[in-house]
Amino acid sequence: MKKSKIAWITDTTASLSKEFIEQHHIHVIPLHVVINDEFYKETIDITEKEFYERMKNEEGKFQTSQPSINDFVELYHKLKEDYDCGIAIHASSLLTGTFQSSVMAADMEEFKLFAIDSQTGSYPLSHLIKKGIELENEGLDADEVVAQLNAFRDQTRLYLVPSNLDQLHKSGRVSGGQKILASLFNIKPILSIEEGAARIKDKVRTEKKAFAWLVNKLTEDLESKSVQKVAIVHANDLEKADLFEKLVNDSFPTIETEKLMLITVAGVHTGVGTLGLSWVCE
Repeated sequence: MKKSKIAWITDTTASLSKEFIEQHHIHVIPLHVVINDEFYKETIDITEKEFYERMKNEEGKFQTSQPSINDFVELYHKLKEDYDCGIAIHASSLLTGTFQSSVMAADMEEFKLFAIDSQTGSYPLSHLIKKGIELENEGLDADEVVAQLNAFRDQTRLYLVPSNLDQLHKSGRVSGGQKILASLFNIKPILSIEEGAARIKDKVRTEKKAFAWLVNKLTEDLESKSVQKVAIVHANDLEKADLFEKLVNDSFPTIETEKLMLITVAGVHTGVGTLGLSWVCE
């Protein structure tokens, strides 16, 4: 029986390199970033770095917007000519409506799509895509690949530490009183992306304690699980990311590290200078 020809689809929250996208023929639909009501296609009209630089230096509204359903309709119309089916892995459906638009468009075009709500974004999403392609290359059919990737979702970790509460306050995630208190006492909330949503896991007094908290969380997972690689994610603060990467390298010399710019869907709420740590348990 002939193996199905699978198309791989994702969006710009996946933090994949241009080289990897081209090498594996991945179809990436861009989200939009919106600055003072002006729309830009992410990675095409504006980079994450440019977005954070403008957020730091300009006044006004900074938002994100999901792709148009027509973007997916056009893509699936083309793909059904060359592929038997597609596997689409998108950012958490609680953070963006991209997943829902992708599914609706595939139905409209009658394109056989296996859609996965990653319940996350950034490094864990890129890891799921890479794992999926690896499984496909091992000879697994689309439904088998999807079953394994769905099981993997519970093994993803993404923790974020905003540098301040300005953006969380602007987006309605914290009250004015909470913001003032946090500033007075230098309190750092630690956010976790769990089951598709951002949750406050803890609050610590200083950035140094936040770094220690993240390292401790990774240590806890390593007691019973294997982690090959971790990602230091940052919202355009390379100097802070370098310092944190050194701490991670010193603490876990056998684990590979990489630095990634934080996806704007998250950064629009957490703000410039946010730092985080992400990994996937094996």
